[in-house]
Amino acid sequence: MERIGRLLKWIVMIAIAVVSLLPIFWMFMGALRPRQELFQYVSLEWHLFIPVEWTLQNFIDIFSDESKPLGRFIGNTLFVAVLVTLLSLLFNSMAAFAFSKLKFRGRNVIFAIFLSALVIPGEVTMVPTYLLVHAFGWIDSFRALVIPGAVSVFSIFLLVQFFSDVPGELLEAGKIDGASWLGIYARIVLPAMIPALITMGLITFLGQWDAYLWPLIVINDETKQMLQVAIATFTNLQATEWGKILAADTVASVPILILFLFLQKYYVRSIVSSGIKG
Repeated sequence: MERIGRLLKWIVMIAIAVVSLLPIFWMFMGALRPRQELFQYVSLEWHLFIPVEWTLQNFIDIFSDESKPLGRFIGNTLFVAVLVTLLSLLFNSMAAFAFSKLKFRGRNVIFAIFLSALVIPGEVTMVPTYLLVHAFGWIDSFRALVIPGAVSVFSIFLLVQFFSDVPGELLEAGKIDGASWLGIYARIVLPAMIPALITMGLITFLGQWDAYLWPLIVINDETKQMLQVAIATFTNLQATEWGKILAADTVASVPILILFLFLQKYYVRSIVSSGIKG
């Protein structure tokens, strides 16, 4: 019975993996098809997933189109995503440390106000955020993308759960050794929270890498546009260039896949040790 149960578990996991990866595989294979072949095969046969005629023309087209320089869009998105991720980890971890380990007047009230922001949809705050960005003169600048994304209530809330698990004895030992709160935060708490920080970094980077609506609103200069907005321009009133879209989506997915492959052990470790256990 134990072997049968283990076999069924493997079958279920393999089935879930196949269902999850099949669209990604079809996207990659579609990027290697010529345009006329993309919707030629719709029945469940091997040609639906494996091209009959292989071509790299879609990739050549997206990188050689001077009116839509994909390399520049990738660079813009990478710059914004990395900067937002670093700032978010700094500010959110400091806020989470204060809420979880420091005792000050009104801490619980302020934290409750922070948590109440989680129930407000992001679309509701876009108009006031846009008005603030416009008042500061940040429209058409990377500041409009970086600064509003540098703090996240969700990230603070999740990091508070991790920081709460740090033993108070470690902090007391640091204070006995004469360390300041900033020193305790930097030398004791942060090294113990590496898996949690990497997890939040992945989530933040992925959110910025896939951002579409906010860059579409605040960036009008095509030279500063983000990747997902640029990919959407392959759809116009005349036609939808599906081959280019699939090729661009394939290129856009590569950095995320690489990050998850190299950092998955920290991601899994953070989930195992998180508040899910209780």
